[in-house]
Amino acid sequence: MGDIEEIYEDLDTEDVSLEEFREAVTAKVEQMAGLADEETAAMLVAHELDDGQVNGVADIEPGMEEVRFTAKVTGVGELRTFERDDEDRPEGQVINVEVADETGQIRISFWDEVASGASENLEVGDVLDIKGRPKDGYNGVEVNVDAVEENPEAEIEVAVQDEYRVSDLTLGVSDVTLVGEVLATEPVRTFDRDDGSEGQVSNLVVGDETGRVRVTLWDEMASQAEGFAVHDVVEVVDGYVRERDGSLELHVGDRGAVSTTDAAVSYVPDATPIEDVEIDQTVDLAGVVRSADPKRTFDRDDGTEGQVRNVRIQDDTGDIRVALWGEKADVDLGPGDEVLFVDVQIQDGWQDDLEASANWRSSIIPLEDGLTDVEMEGDGDTGLGAFSGGTSGGGGGSATATDGDTAQAQTAADADTAADDPSPPAEAVPSVGEEGDHVEFTGVVVQARDPVILDDGEKTVSVETGAAVELGQEVTVTGTLRDGRLHADEVR
Repeated sequence: MGDIEEIYEDLDTEDVSLEEFREAVTAKVEQMAGLADEETAAMLVAHELDDGQVNGVADIEPGMEEVRFTAKVTGVGELRTFERDDEDRPEGQVINVEVADETGQIRISFWDEVASGASENLEVGDVLDIKGRPKDGYNGVEVNVDAVEENPEAEIEVAVQDEYRVSDLTLGVSDVTLVGEVLATEPVRTFDRDDGSEGQVSNLVVGDETGRVRVTLWDEMASQAEGFAVHDVVEVVDGYVRERDGSLELHVGDRGAVSTTDAAVSYVPDATPIEDVEIDQTVDLAGVVRSADPKRTFDRDDGTEGQVRNVRIQDDTGDIRVALWGEKADVDLGPGDEVLFVDVQIQDGWQDDLEASANWRSSIIPLEDGLTDVEMEGDGDTGLGAFSGGTSGGGGGSATATDGDTAQAQTAADADTAADDPSPPAEAVPSVGEEGDHVEFTGVVVQARDPVILDDGEKTVSVETGAAVELGQEVTVTGTLRDGRLHADEVR
């Protein structure tokens, strides 16, 4: 085997035949006017062929001058026109095409005359040899195409998806269509861009049978979030996946859409049992609200006003206080409500008890009344229906100031909590009267076994009664306070 053949064999390319390589070497020798022999010319041609070749889509970075790669078309966008800054130049055209290989997915852009040709000829499933210039684009790394050629002989093992489920989402994927159940909505927020313009953003949390994802709506899309209600089923069209604080989010810009649909999709919560939580974890918690404190306001160090509200939830393994910060404090929750807290942070609370903190990245999702089959992590399904047999898992605690809320808020909250812990021991005499008083008390059943425990949102009362009551039921008890309990004469 000669030197030219050996150099050719070392090339990592299937795009150039040996005959074409020989022709390129001959042309290079002539170009060099006798300054290079065939071996040197062959090495120069090989270097030119290797320059820019990447092993896969995942290796493409914005700083590269030029890349060459082979990928399969997974989506073809619409041909769009635009006005140029130079009024003397004709109207421009662009079309975005999604391509992928086994390592990842990327958007490539065709411009002007080539764009119209791509719009007419490209189809999902085509395999292309692509040469272009990477850049930081709207959806992450994109490639402006300089040259492209169909390669029907190349095999790219990539499944082309028309619709995604939450578990299918990966960083960099775009042109995503996803159908899911609305779990939570957030109000529109405004912000200032670097160029001085004002932007808008809002969020939905959407879930299906495989998981959940935060959907971020930008600018003109942002106001749509306010038109959806929890448990609506929506279709997200032309979303793209970004990462924020280690979690994937599905973003929707002006090219995308979100609308309600009649499709049958439901989210199955996968919560951590309260007894299993550990400090510094970020978890989902599902339970029944046992008590709810009034909302409190406080002053931050920067002079702004913050707010916090504490609620206590219980599942069949224990109970825990959840601090609702900022706008979360305005959510309407009361004793007996079944609720899922998503992405809450477990922290040190009052008297060394653990507590959960619901901040800006958390979501509060109401569950349907009477839900009995909430799947918990751990051994088996432990459902909220078993709540009536649960016992209190720990003492009280105020919220720990997080996300810009200061220690001043924690001190005030601790003082309030110490004075009015909503979960006293079952034997404690409630502040509804003196020993021996005949009283009437109305509350929600937060424990249905003996003793029955009622909570009205401010006080918790242990009731000695043989009456049959159900968890979450509101009842009125008339009786006498004796030995730390309300001995019922009548339950209605």
